[in-house]
Parts: sequence; C-alpha cells; structure tokens
Amino acid sequence: MDRLTQDSQLGVDRPAPPLAVWWLGRTAYRDAWDLQHRLVAARAAGLIGDQLLLVEHEPVLTLGRHSDPSHVVATPSALAARHIELIETERGGEVTYHGPGQLTGYPIVKLADRGLLVRPLVRALESALVGACASLGVAAGPKPDFPGCWCGDGMRKIGAVGVRIEHGVSYHGVALNVTASLADFELIDACGMPGVESTSIDRELGRASEPSTESVGRAAAAFAVALAGALNAPLVGSLPP
Repeated sequence: MDRLTQDSQLGVDRPAPPLAVWWLGRTAYRDAWDLQHRLVAARAAGLIGDQLLLVEHEPVLTLGRHSDPSHVVATPSALAARHIELIETERGGEVTYHGPGQLTGYPIVKLADRGLLVRPLVRALESALVGACASLGVAAGPKPDFPGCWCGDGMRKIGAVGVRIEHGVSYHGVALNVTASLADFELIDACGMPGVESTSIDRELGRASEPSTESVGRAAAAFAVALAGALNAPLVGSLPP
C-alpha cells in the first residue's frame, strides 16, 4: 500500500507541498521570462517543487495571447523614445505595463499537486493581492468579471492577474502597483478598458510616488506570505530583508 493510500484510509491530512519564494530584485523582463520557461519545464518533469519569483522590471509593455494591440495607446516611435519594448507573450489577459515601483510575481505551480483548477488559482492570486494591499495599509478587493485587484469599490485598478498553464504548471502571474509612476499607464488601455483608472499603494495612502525597489521588496514579502496562506502552503526560500 502506498503512503498516499495509507494516509487516506487513516484519515490523515498530508501537509501541502511548500512554496519556494525568490526575490530577484530589478530584473529585465526577457531574463525573467526565460527563467520561467526553464522552471516550468523542470516543474512539469518533477525535478523541482512549486516556485514563486518576485521581481521589479524595467519599463516594458506585454501583450496577452488574445489581446488587442489597439489598446497600446502610445505610438511605436513614442515607445522607442522612452526605451520601452512591446513584447507579445503567451499569457492570458490584455496589455500590461511593468516598470519601476511595481511588484511582479510569477507563480510556477503544478495545479494537480494542490488540487487546483485555473479559476481557483486566479482567485488565490487575487486574494494574495488583496492581502498584500491590506498589509501595506490599503483596502482593496476583487471585481466581478474583471480579474485583478481594485480599490474604491472597483473604480481604480491597483493589481493585475494574467496566467498561462502549460503541462499543468502555471506561469506569468500578477502585478501590483506600489510606488509606480502612474503616468506610465497612460501608454495603454489597462485591462483593455479605455478610461480605466490605475492606482498604487502610494496614491491610495495619499503619498507622492517615487519608484523604489525597497518599497517593491516590502510588497513582495507581503504578497508571498499572503499567497502561501491562500494556498495553505509552507513558505520557504528567500524573502526581501
């Protein structure tokens, strides 16, 4: 009799597998994207456990696989003048901005090992964004039919969610505006919704924003703890100091 069958017959709840978190600091988008692909392959092959990469990117725009390029408001020449690359990715969701002062999180999670389907994973990510905001002093919540994290009764978007599942393993993930320059969001129709208002932790707290890797690190630690709680997973690895 194998251990799983034995535990089931004895009514024993086996502990959830751990979530290994890694704070990578300021990281180029393409470097993090390549790392995700390698980790997804290793996770699908059972060579590693679940991972959570937490980073801050240089300015970049990314398109989801079914997104509408017309939601990029800025012209190619304007993006080039600001040294902002536009990258087509395989994730779900619409166009997204990443940049200084924003936390980006990439959960590399094997769904079957946690008894998850895609929608419960998205709900766990949204819950972790809400929990991170609460830890930083900001009230936020989900918005029905609009993935992400919102403030002001769903009027202002503070966090985005867009995942991809391959070989039963998730990647891509979430973004949370901490001290990001909100003027950068004028380059796009966030969520593919013209006129949507973007906000940040600093703005909600009434503070002037100055993009800061240190502030993103604090948000990264709060998000990691919140996601581990949402997944009922022991947290291991490296959190920001």
